[in-house]
Amino acid sequence: MNTSKLILLLTLFATAVNLKAQFELQQAFPNLSFTRPVDLQNAGDQSNRIFVVEQAGIIHVFPNDSLVSQTKIFLDIVSRVDDSGNEMGLLGLAFHPDYASNGYFYVNYTAGSPRRTVISRFQVSASNPDSADPESEFILLQYNQPQSNHNGGQIAFGPDGFLYIASGDGGGSGDQHGTIGNGQDRGNLLGKILRIDVDNQDSGLNYAIPRDNPFYGNTFGYSEEIYAYGLRNPWRFSFDFDTGWLWAADVGQSAYEEIDLIENGKNYGWRIMEGNHCYNPPTGCDTTGLSLPVWEYAHGLGYSVTGGYVYRGAAVPELTGKYIYGDYVTRRIWALSYDGINPPVNEDVLTAPNDISSFGQDENMELYICTFNGSNSKIFRFKPTVTSTIRGVQDPITETFHLGENYPNPFNPGTQIPFSIGQSVLVQISIYDISGKLVRKLIDNHLFPGNYTVMWDGRNEVGRLQSSGVFIYRLMVNDRIIQSRRLTLLK
Repeated sequence: MNTSKLILLLTLFATAVNLKAQFELQQAFPNLSFTRPVDLQNAGDQSNRIFVVEQAGIIHVFPNDSLVSQTKIFLDIVSRVDDSGNEMGLLGLAFHPDYASNGYFYVNYTAGSPRRTVISRFQVSASNPDSADPESEFILLQYNQPQSNHNGGQIAFGPDGFLYIASGDGGGSGDQHGTIGNGQDRGNLLGKILRIDVDNQDSGLNYAIPRDNPFYGNTFGYSEEIYAYGLRNPWRFSFDFDTGWLWAADVGQSAYEEIDLIENGKNYGWRIMEGNHCYNPPTGCDTTGLSLPVWEYAHGLGYSVTGGYVYRGAAVPELTGKYIYGDYVTRRIWALSYDGINPPVNEDVLTAPNDISSFGQDENMELYICTFNGSNSKIFRFKPTVTSTIRGVQDPITETFHLGENYPNPFNPGTQIPFSIGQSVLVQISIYDISGKLVRKLIDNHLFPGNYTVMWDGRNEVGRLQSSGVFIYRLMVNDRIIQSRRLTLLK
């Protein structure tokens, strides 16, 4: 082998090994165990509580504290949930954007007789914020499920305030439903991402159809709730609120798993295609008008993709802006980098100790991984990589240095960024655009311990005012990343 090629291969191998060695998982709440946790959410109400959904029909609530030793039952609807199938049960939870004021939250569960998906609204108790009123159920939407598998299950509110719902293709193998399969049949709700307005009602509905849904007002019999279609079993989707992108993981049939960026009105190909490959027919399929996945991986690397989130937390800055997802069967976790322009880059991060059922975020956008291990199922998170090596200090560096929330945010024409320094060190405060490109260095000096504030006027290094959008501001100490936060410039 050519010597230069050998050196290149060894370098690439070393890079991959170092990447995996760089990250570790730790139990987020070591004193707590769950049974088949399938979702983790926060209420967005500044309470810093964690809500964990168990498939049988129970939602737990507890403080976001690693030392917490017990949970409270937020909601118990076991008697209404049919979890007799491996992919059935209470599958999704979403809190209304105005939950702090109205107390509304929404669930996605399967019920029996007939077997169906139910999208319902509940309300928190007026007297106890850690308990919901089980009698407050208001059913918004129901649709039948032909088989027990491929139920989707994720629900989430988008940046537009509408509720998005993931539905599978109705189950079985190969979407053998009708002449074209449910995924391609725009006359039903299966194999789709749905979008509804829960704050209003159209005639005959317990919700309204957003007027920019792709088939709103159509005369072809297409379901107006459809936002996108051609999906097999979207097991977890999420919004990156920095970019507005909707990421979805679609579980494959026999050969490929895929990651999609979901857009209004797009057709994602199932059952015509599985990933980037023809499925029905197996060769020579017509791909006209189909949206191909951002990423796919073949069976062998994994067999059932579990969708995650674009990381926007502060504890593991090396993952910032990367889509973190995993595989239920092989337990592998990857980080996918994609900016919509350059080719995607997929990095092998680590292998989880148990089957990966779901991901979730807390109010600080830190990432959690739900795993299955019987009645001793655990929640994991990434071990923070921001630790101090300054003067031999071994405590988390964020206890010595802190980057505060900018004010105002959004801002125009200027915003203040507070930060505190616990030691005399080299300090850098820099602004980056959403793609990670440096916009401006605000501070690059040695500072003494104390509390500081720096102003940014929205301009780059040469004084040019930046366009409206989301930016990242970052604190570095002795060339080491400490913390990153987001700010929004409005013009």
